[in-house]
Amino acid sequence: MSAPPQIPGVVARAHELSRRRGFVSSCRNETGWLLASLAASRNGTLAESGTGCGVGSAWLRSGMRTGSRLVTAEHDSGLVEAVREMFAGDEAVDVLEADWKELAPRAPFTLLFLDVREAKRAGPDLAAELVEPGGLVVLDDFTPCATWPPMYQGRVDATRQQWLTDPRFTTVEVMVAVDASVLIATRN
Repeated sequence: MSAPPQIPGVVARAHELSRRRGFVSSCRNETGWLLASLAASRNGTLAESGTGCGVGSAWLRSGMRTGSRLVTAEHDSGLVEAVREMFAGDEAVDVLEADWKELAPRAPFTLLFLDVREAKRAGPDLAAELVEPGGLVVLDDFTPCATWPPMYQGRVDATRQQWLTDPRFTTVEVMVAVDASVLIATRN
């Protein structure tokens, strides 16, 4: 393990919320440490699509620089209220009850975490409009693949292939665990 065993307090609170809600689709800690590190390298507004119980948001917040902001969008009103309570009093975090596409009026972003399946599958087109030049797009929940074209369950992984070949981004796949990888795309 290359990350400290203790997780930030805000992340622990998000994990507790996930447990209480029975939410099993939260951001992995390995991905979280990467998000915190990338957030620490950014100034400006960061965004997340698919807040869920706020685990990804918490990881981003734990690494954010002073003066930066985080806006996150979730369509489930119950989850939105719970995450708003978790971040109560934190002026740097804005939890929207909205579809991920409704982040657009808050763009451009210095970092965009696409944490919802529909946003990942939408491909780079909308993300290219949302992220400033030099900004980062992070996509998680990939299974590592050592072949080209990238394969998943016996088929070409069109989403991964599209991100890895789009000329508007310089994209790399990074393994965060033996069974998990993340795409990091920098807007050219």
